[in-house]
Amino acid sequence: MLGTMLAALFTRPWARRIIGAALAALTAVLFLFNLRRAGERAGRAAERFETLKAVTHAQCQMLEEAARRPRSRDDLLDRPRDGEF
Repeated sequence: MLGTMLAALFTRPWARRIIGAALAALTAVLFLFNLRRAGERAGRAAERFETLKAVTHAQCQMLEEAARRPRSRDDLLDRPRDGEF
């Protein structure tokens, strides 16, 4: 019964036009939702990148400071004597 009612509906030109317009509107809405999700994903990726960049910068600073540290107690005592800290 439902099949015959749908078949009768699809035979009418005005019904096909309405269904086509509804499908086009649905396609546009789904496309906009997909764009929104893609934008959110891009924003999260950019935030992760900025965080990673800040962490990498901090790690590089720590490595540079570790490279300049005194190697032994004698080196540690020589620094203030030489006027360095």
